[in-house]
Amino acid sequence: MAALGSRGTITEAAGFNPDADIHKLREAMKGVGTNEAVITEVLTRRTIAQRQRIKEVYKQTIGKNLLDDLKSELSGNFEKVVVGLLMTAPVYDAYELRNAIKGAGTEEACLIDILASRTNAEIKTINEVYRKEYDRSLEEDICGDTSGYFQRVLVSLLTAGRDESDSVNEALAMQDAKEIYEAGEARWGTDEVKFLTVLCVRNRKHLLRVFDDYKKVSGRDIEDSIKREMSGSLEEVFLAIVKCIRNKTEFFAERLYKSMKGLGTTDSILIRIMVSRAEIDMQDIKAAFLKLYGKTLHSFIKGDTSGDYRKILLELCGGEK
Repeated sequence: MAALGSRGTITEAAGFNPDADIHKLREAMKGVGTNEAVITEVLTRRTIAQRQRIKEVYKQTIGKNLLDDLKSELSGNFEKVVVGLLMTAPVYDAYELRNAIKGAGTEEACLIDILASRTNAEIKTINEVYRKEYDRSLEEDICGDTSGYFQRVLVSLLTAGRDESDSVNEALAMQDAKEIYEAGEARWGTDEVKFLTVLCVRNRKHLLRVFDDYKKVSGRDIEDSIKREMSGSLEEVFLAIVKCIRNKTEFFAERLYKSMKGLGTTDSILIRIMVSRAEIDMQDIKAAFLKLYGKTLHSFIKGDTSGDYRKILLELCGGEK
């Protein structure tokens, strides 16, 4: 059920009847060709909890796994969206992280997107689900696939140890700002550990104060200093943390924009954000997108995707406004 005051584009379907939905899905998969429109209609107009119920009843009444049946009928990006929609949030995050790590190369963007933006409770659950689903340790897998300070930042985020109180210690905030300045801009070379200690551990309100103090001390925004001092994945993860602390919905709006602008589309990022935020804050992400770029997210998706993949994403986007 969409939480009270939820800012998602997906809300609970009234008069929900899993048996009727299963009948529709079965009909959509029968015979030659698949009716993607029906699959889109059913799955994008039900909440995660309702989709889980559909999966349970499908297994009870048909004796098969709905996800397996759909995967055997679908392909490409449309299939990836459907797979994500049939998972609970932590299972989907764990699944995305596993896919980002296994195989040739690592999709650093996935590790950054998820670990920089989730709460302590969410990260703890992701760690547990990953262990249960894959019989492996997420931390060990990430350590096996990353290195250097980037790895250390991810490991720190994985401990889910961020202070989540609202307390701001003004003297400490100024000290943090000065120490970050001295660890970066004010010296030759960068002491990355100081950045890690402050950015991965302190609470949001305290960090917003640190960012203000940093500007007073250095004359620059902390983002500018990170761009000057760091590079590659380490720069990306620190920027993501700062942006999520400042404004999480703007962080996701920017990720979506960058996934679509220019040549080609980074579908993995586009799909992950559209699926994982649809029931949480997609309305706010749309508003942030419009404010930042002067165009609607809906128009961007429409211009950058096609076919059934476009249709299912536009349903998750929830209207042109």
